[in-house]
Amino acid sequence: MLYDPRRGFRSRSGFTLIELLVVIAIIAVLIGLLLPAVQAAREAARRAQCTNNLKQVGLALHNYLSTNNTFPPVVVLPRDRTTQPWSGLTRLLPHLEQSNLYNAVNWNRDFEFTTNATLAATKVAAFICPSEVNDRARPTPTLTYYPSNYCFNQGTWFVYDPPTDQVGDGAFAPNRAFGPAAISDGLSNTLGMSEAKAYQPNYWDSSNPSTLGVAPPLNPAGLVPYIGGTFDSNGHTEWVEGDVHEVGFTTTFTPNTRVTTMVGGQPTDVDLISMRDGESITLPTYAAITARSFHAGGVSTMMLDGSVRFSKNTINLQVWRGLSTRAGGEAISADAF
Repeated sequence: MLYDPRRGFRSRSGFTLIELLVVIAIIAVLIGLLLPAVQAAREAARRAQCTNNLKQVGLALHNYLSTNNTFPPVVVLPRDRTTQPWSGLTRLLPHLEQSNLYNAVNWNRDFEFTTNATLAATKVAAFICPSEVNDRARPTPTLTYYPSNYCFNQGTWFVYDPPTDQVGDGAFAPNRAFGPAAISDGLSNTLGMSEAKAYQPNYWDSSNPSTLGVAPPLNPAGLVPYIGGTFDSNGHTEWVEGDVHEVGFTTTFTPNTRVTTMVGGQPTDVDLISMRDGESITLPTYAAITARSFHAGGVSTMMLDGSVRFSKNTINLQVWRGLSTRAGGEAISADAF
């Protein structure tokens, strides 16, 4: 209250404490209502950028095809020794306006990525989804690596067998450079690339399965008998390396399927590679490397014709596997995925 000698006491104009609290509460409610919309708008923008990245890579694939009459091999492996092989992504660099990086490799001499520490540590923006939460380098005692989120379709489960040089049923395979004629299912009906999460937990070199002809598991529980070997959380952290758990994915399971095992007392969603391609000249490589993303409901995928689609987590498993085969002869309706 204020005192005026002529008018006596009069009230002070302004907010009471209760009114102030009511205003704060209203603002908080409005923020709560607007925040999800803002987050959704940001994610929509990130997903659009992810789509654009895949379109750029798809264009690079077709530029490579125009130059070489084939798509690039996902990796080239000598069959008589182990190796640290370059990935198919490195072969796309000149077609992604990254000729300086590509020219840093002496392809007549530098058969392995370990010869070029600078390239291994370099971030290529077109290889990273903006929704990736682990967009960071991975330093090791010998090299520093940078991840990639975009990976080649290497089929359903079986990848490669060194003694026989047999390969899996995907659009990309070790020691193969397929042209359109080899993709008899059609470029628009065959997966080319998909997303995968960087720093994906995985088991590798379990040596199981160790023979050819093993059918893919029908569900995550069917994968459990094969889990073993070495565990780490570094899958998809080396875009320069040609291993399937670095630059590949398989359709053993549908997008974002969780394969949960207990690691250190914590439930962990894992991938499995029975033997890293290039690390054995006697054992086959089987891989359950699931397509994953931080986008709600599915993953961005690129078909071999260069078109980009969003593949939902709910896609039928047989349809998903059918899309990954290059010559499976499956009849897949356009509205099935």
